[in-house]
Amino acid sequence: MLGKGVVGGGGGTKAPKPSFVSYVRPEEIHTNEKEVTEKEVTLHLLPGEQLLCEASTVLKCVQEDSCQRGVYGRLVCTDFKIAFLGDDESALDNDETQFKNKVIGENDITLHCVDQIYGVFDEKKKTLFGQLKKYPEKLIIHCKDLRVFRFCLRYTKEEEVKRIVSGIIHHTQAPKLLKRLFLFSYATAAQNHTATDPKNHAVMFDTLQDWCWELERTKGNMKYKAVSVNEGYRVCERLPAYFVVPTPLPEEDVPRFQGHGIPIWCWSCHSGCALLKMSALPKEQDDGILQIQKNFLDGIYKTIHRPPYEIVKTEDLSSNFLSLQEIQTAYSKFKQLFLIDNSTEFWDTDIKWFSLLESSSWLDIIRRCLKKAIEIIECLEAQNMNVLLLEENASDLCCLVSSLVQVMMDPHCRTRFGFQSLVQKEWIVGGHCFLDRCNHLRQSDKEEHQRQLSLPLTQSKSSPKRGFFREETDHLIKNLLGKRISKLINSSEELQDNFREFYDSWRSKPPNYHGLLLPHIEGPEIKVWAQRYLRWIPEAQILGGGRVATLSKLLETMEEVQRLQEKIEERHHSQEALQAEAASLLRTSARLSSLFPFALLQRHSSKPVLPTSGWKALGDEEDLAKREDEFVDLGDV
Repeated sequence: MLGKGVVGGGGGTKAPKPSFVSYVRPEEIHTNEKEVTEKEVTLHLLPGEQLLCEASTVLKCVQEDSCQRGVYGRLVCTDFKIAFLGDDESALDNDETQFKNKVIGENDITLHCVDQIYGVFDEKKKTLFGQLKKYPEKLIIHCKDLRVFRFCLRYTKEEEVKRIVSGIIHHTQAPKLLKRLFLFSYATAAQNHTATDPKNHAVMFDTLQDWCWELERTKGNMKYKAVSVNEGYRVCERLPAYFVVPTPLPEEDVPRFQGHGIPIWCWSCHSGCALLKMSALPKEQDDGILQIQKNFLDGIYKTIHRPPYEIVKTEDLSSNFLSLQEIQTAYSKFKQLFLIDNSTEFWDTDIKWFSLLESSSWLDIIRRCLKKAIEIIECLEAQNMNVLLLEENASDLCCLVSSLVQVMMDPHCRTRFGFQSLVQKEWIVGGHCFLDRCNHLRQSDKEEHQRQLSLPLTQSKSSPKRGFFREETDHLIKNLLGKRISKLINSSEELQDNFREFYDSWRSKPPNYHGLLLPHIEGPEIKVWAQRYLRWIPEAQILGGGRVATLSKLLETMEEVQRLQEKIEERHHSQEALQAEAASLLRTSARLSSLFPFALLQRHSSKPVLPTSGWKALGDEEDLAKREDEFVDLGDV
């Protein structure tokens, strides 16, 4: 019989402590009921995906402070992802109205998305890597997309704990061979579905016909051509097998420097201007080779500068823009604001949230990227110029800036298939180094848990320290203090003036959602995605919403209604004031200015406003529109 112990002693002693001890494991409670009412949640595997290890009776914690709140289920590890199958997910799986990712579930973590793995031993958190002598009672996984998962293994069988923890550590941290990545297994097992209409599927840009279709869609086929000189990657593995170059460019120029120094077409504007990119030629010390490179580039520039091509403006992103080092440092600081282990630390961080956010410089980097894209759009749209993006390999910042420009200018890129095609064209086929940047092979010299981010550490120029909101005041300072002071501010006056004029002109017009769309780039408008910061509110994590999500939406709707109500009242009050002023004027004097109602000016002269003939004419039945205008004496007006 279970009961509560009685503590003896006289008055004034401490309150008796409960002595209740449960000898029943959580999974044994209502076992018979669970066998009857619950169904085992099935694991959905992609073609070629294999189950590696699993553990049952795992508690996915909602909050780390007390692991009493959460969902029990199975924790599994495949060669593609880590997945938690909760006991209450069967109802959600049958609900077809839920918006769900078809590849990744709400509680799925791809192996490449794992950033850090921690274990809790006797309430102390330690980083997990390599072979473990002791296994943790709690497992904490930090993801690269800023999610945090906490699993309590206290009620899991010891053998299952060893298998699941060792499997997750090995498959997320151990170095891999390229052919052992899951994508090769998936490509072999998945069926190859081919579609004939590019409008109804994402374009892969792996054939010459795909590039020809894109040229025709953007009206760029008059000045540019698709080439197959790199078919089979016989020239360079960095370039796609097929790509687009200016029509007069000889194809035999492409292999001379392994594709370096060749202007590659990205996208054409409706005005005929185009966005191009070019990888810089390798740096050489020999004067003879330098002269050869110079002559080669002179020939390239002559090709793209003469008609029918517009004037070309070069944007050197390697020297006049962000460096990979800056992006790496800023993101490392930024993500630490979200990877918090307990609510106490969360509230401590919340007190100095804005200062920490500004010191990370991440939002300023976002703003600078958006601003650079708008500057390029201004050249294409307003100045009718071609823009050539120049970078060392044309596979990092070129991909970013080119994608932003196309999303803002091309409504097709804002559709589902259009955006998928854009990512395929600019990032995947465009040669972005995902293996190096994301460290998919885990072959870094340092241990994975010690790295800041898998971007390469490149030498960068030290940029002046600027606050996030500082740059927004530059334009105002220049206007207030005049040209003499503005010379001290390092910026291109002509570029800034053209950019500001173009941006302000677009903002003053109603937005055309089927045309050019520009984002807000003022400091206060660049904000953090709020839903990412609500992870410490359990109800906000519920799939499909919950009370907090519903209340948040209601508050947004109420605020919008209130703003509209204020605008209506303001307009109503202005109309009432105008009517009251007009009525008062009519009461005080019947003699009004001949400019009424455009100028509410009273005349204090005793002369009539209109001559006698004018007053007499008002009573005549003759149509006044047929009569000639008569002279009106405005008097002292």
